[in-house]
Amino acid sequence: MAKTIHIALVGNPNSGKSSLFNVLTGLNQKVGNFPGVTVDKKVGSCQLADGLNATIIDLPGTYSLYPRREDEWVAYRVLMQQDKEVVEPEMVVLIADASNLKRNLLFASQIIDLKIPVVVGLTMMDIARHKGIQIDVAELERELGVPVIPINPRKNKGIQPLKKAIEQTALELYKAPVRDFINNEALAPAAIGSVKELFPELSDYKAIHYLINHESFALHGHLQEKIESIEQVNNFNHTKTQAEEILQRYQRIGSILKQSVSEPSPLKKTLFTEKLDNIFLHRRWGYIILLAVLFLLFQSVFWLAEYPMNIIDWGFGEISSWLGNVLPSGWFADLLINGIWAGLGGILVFIPQIMILFGLVTILEDTGYMARISFLTDKLMRKVGLNGKSVMPMISGFACAVPAIMSARNIENKKERLLTILVTPLMSCSARLPVYTILIGLVIPKTMFAGFLGLQGLVMMGLYLLGPIMSMFVSYIARFFINIKEKSFFILELPVYRAPRWKNVLITMVNKAKIFVFDAGKVIMVISLILWALSTYGPKEKMRSVAARYEQQIKQHPEQEAELNRLKNTELLQNSYAGLLGRSIEPVIQPLGYDWKIGIALITSFAAREVFVGTMATLYSVEGGDDADENTLMEKMNAAVRPDGTKVYSLATGISLMIFYAFAMQCMSTLAIVKRETRTWKWALIQLVYMTGLAYIMSLIAYQLLK
Repeated sequence: MAKTIHIALVGNPNSGKSSLFNVLTGLNQKVGNFPGVTVDKKVGSCQLADGLNATIIDLPGTYSLYPRREDEWVAYRVLMQQDKEVVEPEMVVLIADASNLKRNLLFASQIIDLKIPVVVGLTMMDIARHKGIQIDVAELERELGVPVIPINPRKNKGIQPLKKAIEQTALELYKAPVRDFINNEALAPAAIGSVKELFPELSDYKAIHYLINHESFALHGHLQEKIESIEQVNNFNHTKTQAEEILQRYQRIGSILKQSVSEPSPLKKTLFTEKLDNIFLHRRWGYIILLAVLFLLFQSVFWLAEYPMNIIDWGFGEISSWLGNVLPSGWFADLLINGIWAGLGGILVFIPQIMILFGLVTILEDTGYMARISFLTDKLMRKVGLNGKSVMPMISGFACAVPAIMSARNIENKKERLLTILVTPLMSCSARLPVYTILIGLVIPKTMFAGFLGLQGLVMMGLYLLGPIMSMFVSYIARFFINIKEKSFFILELPVYRAPRWKNVLITMVNKAKIFVFDAGKVIMVISLILWALSTYGPKEKMRSVAARYEQQIKQHPEQEAELNRLKNTELLQNSYAGLLGRSIEPVIQPLGYDWKIGIALITSFAAREVFVGTMATLYSVEGGDDADENTLMEKMNAAVRPDGTKVYSLATGISLMIFYAFAMQCMSTLAIVKRETRTWKWALIQLVYMTGLAYIMSLIAYQLLK
């Protein structure tokens, strides 16, 4: 029977850790959240040798065993064996960047002193060679006392020797060094001795961490009190001990590097990466290049996703028609086709955008440009309570808020991450485009300026600019109300420029699609079924009366059956619970220039904003879909009048409605993903309330000024 060992994969950010994880596990990995936090937990499996398998947990990147951010605390608790939801690792594979060995060896030395068996994978050897750095791997291995294996996961080099070293460590041919990397006991001998009396299994270095961070450990109350007492009796100083430890470690690392590493003169010519940064981070050209990159990203998501989305939409439509012809008419067929199947289509149609967006973002990350985007935009973002890492989720929100909010996970500061999540849905996503298009066509004249600037195009651009402007304003205000006192440090390592890893891009695209379908999809399906029920059922007497009246008319005028059926569906919707709700909110929305039909559209388009057009098509008794049908819909909407004879879709109403859709939270998918990412309905409901209130007030102002 094969033996399975549990391995923690650790390393500094940008050291090549995730690349190795993907090479070792391929698609045999699962992505979830660590308990209580929103940091990704990636667990995968692989075969190391005959009879030996490994379960590998990819821990968030961290620089040392002194955590500051949420993701660093995740890695810390697992390594300190304080995370009860994660199986204790029997071994650590530590990835170290050979081109920046001094910084990476600090973390390595701390892991070694925990007395957990360690294998070091040395990455970036090619970059080290380009820098003129020569490493004596055998000497480095002797100095550290653990196996050191040069690897290149991007090119699949060194993987077999690494697996062999892991196997030999699992068979205890390699063991944790007996001697500490530094003399940890001398840092606080009395306090360390007292802690080890309580926990005899601890190493000296681990005992220091019990003294420093025991409040964050899952220990019984009496043990917490005893450790606190040991600190007081021995005057244990956290800051002084930590500073002395780091100083001693760097002194020892310096002597090791003198023995095993040869570095070139600092006058060595500038690397290719530094030459590129002189262009990409230029105070003027850098921003122009950034705008060009973001424009191409934004356009590519629309252009590339359009075809697969149309295919999915067409496929669901064809199957819906087939089911309608095969199944006997009745409530079950209606539930299956218009409830379950339509809800499933509403989930799956988002997948191309999610996969393409995350694929493109992964390419930007892999090439090293994503870090430059954050660097360039940090100054502006910080003024309104965000930071440079907020810009990509916000830009991604122009395509779809769902993957954009998911991508906010790389923001370490809790307050800035929450602010980013709260304002990202203000970006005009692609689902708003059909609404803007039909309303602009209805109320904005085709006026041209200077022979090439169209008024309709300028209005469309203005609607898209409203999102970023309002998001800055909302973030600036909201930062005073979110009581999270975590300090914000924008410390960012600029990685070298590299070619993207296409396998890594594919794995990321698949995993992000799975997260959306299986997590957010559950909530979307439930709400879809609720909306179907509200739109299908109403007071029995009213619904029967409408159906009976139209059946009688169809018998009398069979040649008008199609038209009468459309009119019947319109009146049934009008008398359904959703329709009654539309009429009930008419007094509230009337000051915005809306009638009850628009009220129904506001309710039904909560499933997805673009449902507005379909709802209007039903209400005005026309079929939607192709261009001719859309023209018919526009003609009907253009001809719609109020009881007093005035046009429903005047300029004031059209502008008001466009502004409402620009600001309102009318997307259950977004609410579902906000709940998932914040792990509470609190922020999703706050978002719903503030965005609805903002949309109402701005629409009210627009209508009252223009009517």
